[in-house]
Amino acid sequence: MTPRRHVLGAGLAAAAASTLSLPLWAQKGPIRIGAVLPFSGGLELFGNQAKIGIDLAVAEINAAGGILGSKVEVLYQDDKTDPKTAVERTTQLIQKDQVLALIGPITSSNRDAMMPAVKKGKTPLLYATNYEGGGCDRYLFSFNTVPNQELEKLLPELKKRAGDSFYLFGADYVWPQKMFEQAEALIKKMGGKVAGKEFVPFGTKEFTPIIRRIKDSGAKVILKALPGADGITFIKQAEDFGLMKDATVGFLGFAETYLGAFGEGKGQNMWVTVPFAASIKDPKVADFVARVKKSAGDKAPISHYVMTHYNAIKAVEAALKKAGKIDREALVGGLEGLSMDIPTGKMTIGKVDHHASFNMYLAKTEGAGLSVVEAMGTLAPQAGCKK
Repeated sequence: MTPRRHVLGAGLAAAAASTLSLPLWAQKGPIRIGAVLPFSGGLELFGNQAKIGIDLAVAEINAAGGILGSKVEVLYQDDKTDPKTAVERTTQLIQKDQVLALIGPITSSNRDAMMPAVKKGKTPLLYATNYEGGGCDRYLFSFNTVPNQELEKLLPELKKRAGDSFYLFGADYVWPQKMFEQAEALIKKMGGKVAGKEFVPFGTKEFTPIIRRIKDSGAKVILKALPGADGITFIKQAEDFGLMKDATVGFLGFAETYLGAFGEGKGQNMWVTVPFAASIKDPKVADFVARVKKSAGDKAPISHYVMTHYNAIKAVEAALKKAGKIDREALVGGLEGLSMDIPTGKMTIGKVDHHASFNMYLAKTEGAGLSVVEAMGTLAPQAGCKK
């Protein structure tokens, strides 16, 4: 006869072993989300903005008791704006840290490099950066703009205000290339012309020869897709050369973090379309801005990258509550077709394409911020998924 205490001990040991065999996100404990973002390598402006939004969302969720009784924990990894590093960090977060989901990165090249590990690990990736579209997978969700949301209203406005001749200038990687493919088609459709197009590698320091070519082309609009420090350097040199007096800039991927870097009185009258601006006259936006400043400090710039990354984490909360349980597949199912309130109104995630519809705004740089010219209403994404 086996003593009762041995039976109980064996049962408890089996239960403990069973619990330990579960992935960490299925055990009772914090919900881990891995953040793969650039905190070095030239795009740290965007990584830092993303972190502000993520941290605020997590703090608010945890202060309200967490998600289904579990607190949220974010594990940050620096991808160094480098695809190889992004893959290494992603693999670690999925396999070793067993995160429920991932958020990030910034560049399309890093996202594309990460996707095989994401799909193999069946781990949802929350992508909150504006990009070129075409990222369509069960485990990928987009929370920022694709080209039609950014270009369809911006290009006609630039043509009306500045002229019909466009010079397309950007960094030499997939996002600017794909953006300009669609921009060229739209420019042709509306009766404009492309006076020139060129790309430069990351880390370019001297733009004077390019600026001369742009000036000599006679283009009235510069459509710029040059992110990070390179974009700041280009605008500074273009200002010094006098190019900004002759041409108007449409700044793709603009973030308010840039304005303080251009120098006083520079970087003015550049046109953008964005899903958020801190200057929007709406009580919900004002409340969001106040919460960000309380969390990150009064001097922290607040761009749409803050809001889109905040939205992505809040969507995890809404999706898991909708599903009623915490696991990766439940999160995927909860995100599909999710509709939720965000600081600028309503956001809806496509059930099939996993891209988001939300309100968009036409704005221009003015003073130390963005001045909204027109609230454009909800723009549905053309995700670029192959049928």
